[in-house]
Amino acid sequence: MFEKVYIIDDDEVSVFLAQTMLEAEGFAREYETFQNPCDAIHQLLPILQQEQTESIPNAIFLDLNMPQMDGWHFLDKLSPHAELLKQNCRLYILTSSLDSMDVRKAKTYDFLARFLQKPLEESDIQQILHGLNS
Repeated sequence: MFEKVYIIDDDEVSVFLAQTMLEAEGFAREYETFQNPCDAIHQLLPILQQEQTESIPNAIFLDLNMPQMDGWHFLDKLSPHAELLKQNCRLYILTSSLDSMDVRKAKTYDFLARFLQKPLEESDIQQILHGLNS
């Protein structure tokens, strides 16, 4: 079980569905949701810059296609903190994109844990949790 999880997606229904699925599986104790990725980055960057490891979310579920800032720009902003993220946070892309270019691009971010298709499935959550316990 994770302590704190961020869900970053501009679509209210997607946020609701992801959080509901995660809660049903006992994924985390606390959830923080952001419909504007700019809000998430403004909260997260100072934590990373000051290396406040206890405040870093243990997992982030990030959509790619958002109007204010797309997921790629979000990941680019986090890239200078890749090592800190790899040690303290599991970052998952959760998207409706079926574009193979997106999958390939995701592999260029070494701090990214996994590329997941919406909607989040129970089997996805179980695989993540099983990976934590093995």
